Amino acid sequence: MIQLFNYIDRISPIHRLTGAAKLACMLCWVLAAMITFDTRYLILLTVCALALFRVSRIKVGEVKVILIFSLVFLFLNNLLIYLFSPEHGVSIYGIRTELLHLIGRYSITAQQLLYHANVILKYTATIPVVILFVSTTQPSEFAASLNKLGVSYRISYSVSLALRYIPDVMDEFHSISLAQQARGVELSGKESIIKRLKGATAILMPLILSSMDRIEVVSNAMELRCFGKEPKRTWYRERKFTGLDYGTIALGFGLIGISFVLQAVNGGRYWNPFL
Repeated sequence: MIQLFNYIDRISPIHRLTGAAKLACMLCWVLAAMITFDTRYLILLTVCALALFRVSRIKVGEVKVILIFSLVFLFLNNLLIYLFSPEHGVSIYGIRTELLHLIGRYSITAQQLLYHANVILKYTATIPVVILFVSTTQPSEFAASLNKLGVSYRISYSVSLALRYIPDVMDEFHSISLAQQARGVELSGKESIIKRLKGATAILMPLILSSMDRIEVVSNAMELRCFGKEPKRTWYRERKFTGLDYGTIALGFGLIGISFVLQAVNGGRYWNPFL
């Protein structure tokens, strides 16, 4: 069974943090990694992110779908960068050190390799943190976290519902797929891509109809409970901040501060080891 955006219950310091603290730290962490192109700092963030992943006791196999999707996107991103701008690193660092000439305007330079390494490090520094937040925060607590950070509770609850029903929709997709295969619809790699697409259509229509039924049931339940009538609401999963939560938020802002300090020291966003 494919699991995506699921809360994974574990006993760890990451799970003990409140959703608001984790959300604030995650946003600061991602922003800090996006601001700088200092390879040394990005390596440090990557090592810390992987260490946090280990502390959370989340297994790689439990989040492999998100990891595979991220790796594919990372590969395509680097490939397109090189295809459309093979000398982008040279223009950034102002020096050209050619290592290997390929064909035409395509060459492998040390500057371009460093730029691609920075892009990869940005992903490796942020993806584990985002996965940790999604995997260690319950949807209801996530909604309370958004509301605590100033987001309208109506929007917060909508995001919570979306995260909560993604696993249900995937379970429904799996069940419908098995039912269609039992009726003779072939979806394996033995058939051509055209027949497999036609078979997928036989799954999508029941899935859409069942999803619409779910939406109607939830909408009616929320309307009967007068959801959205009051300007504020309480949250069952909301928790008070502890010292660990305040320390986590301070860590997030500290990471952003380091990014700005490095930007001032390096004279820009890029650390240039070729000077």
